[in-house]
Amino acid sequence: MKPKNTHVQNSVEIAKRYHQSYQGSPAEEYVAARGLAKVASSFGLGYVDSAIPGHERYAGYLALPYIRPAGGEDGVATVRFRCIADACVKDSDGTYFFLKGEKERHQEHGKYRSLPGDPPRLYNTSALIEPSPVLVVVEGEFDTQSWALAGIPSVGAPGTGTWRDYWTPALLGYETVFLIAEDEPGLVFMDELAADLPNGKVVKMTDSRDSNSVLLNFGPEALAKRIGM
Repeated sequence: MKPKNTHVQNSVEIAKRYHQSYQGSPAEEYVAARGLAKVASSFGLGYVDSAIPGHERYAGYLALPYIRPAGGEDGVATVRFRCIADACVKDSDGTYFFLKGEKERHQEHGKYRSLPGDPPRLYNTSALIEPSPVLVVVEGEFDTQSWALAGIPSVGAPGTGTWRDYWTPALLGYETVFLIAEDEPGLVFMDELAADLPNGKVVKMTDSRDSNSVLLNFGPEALAKRIGM
């Protein structure tokens, strides 16, 4: 299957606009609570404070630009949006659910929203041009950022069932590609991907934790240790 489009119009301007609203925003607070403040700038994270026309549905969301290593006008392929509304991410005492080891309570619209017609994309493709014998593949942007904080190149799929065949060739040149699964659906997903990767090695996280949870509770060195580095 080929992508429907390779670049969202005005994505660079969109990413810049929302990045300017990030500092001091609820998005910055949320990302810091996830232990990812040190890498937020390199990933160009933003906050939809004043939505541009057509983006009203994303007001109050965290903005996640999909930065491309080419730079220039194609430096951002798209922007994805993540709900961080207090009612969805915080308990009645004001504590983030994830800090209690609980799932967030997104209902009507779910956690993530993409721009209309935008196909699934691989997150953090800049990692693919880093000189490294290994690569980590995870689900989701926060887990990808967590491995970056650990100093290990990683890319993220938007979720189970989103993998596209045309992404696979980019992974074939590595000595080892660690495919990180956090739960049973993730294990099925990574097992299927491993079938197409002779260099793929599936690693299931303990206690069904995702990579960001491991980072928060045990530090970045625990991520490296999990894959034997």
